[in-house]
Amino acid sequence: MKNSSRLSDLRVMTEDQLGDEALKLKKEQFNLRFQKASGQLQDTARVRVVRRDIARVKTIAAQKRAAAKSED
Repeated sequence: MKNSSRLSDLRVMTEDQLGDEALKLKKEQFNLRFQKASGQLQDTARVRVVRRDIARVKTIAAQKRAAAKSED
């Protein structure tokens, strides 16, 4: 998926959905690390993509929390 469309998809998610997405990405990251340790990892670039996706999700969630806090 293209980065810009992925980013817009993340921006429309609720905080709960972002939390679920982060959890899903963390599980994928764990599985990728496990594959790497056992020598079975095929797509090494995926490790970097997943790590950056986790950072994106966390950043957007923090922005949403800050926006909600400033509204109060």
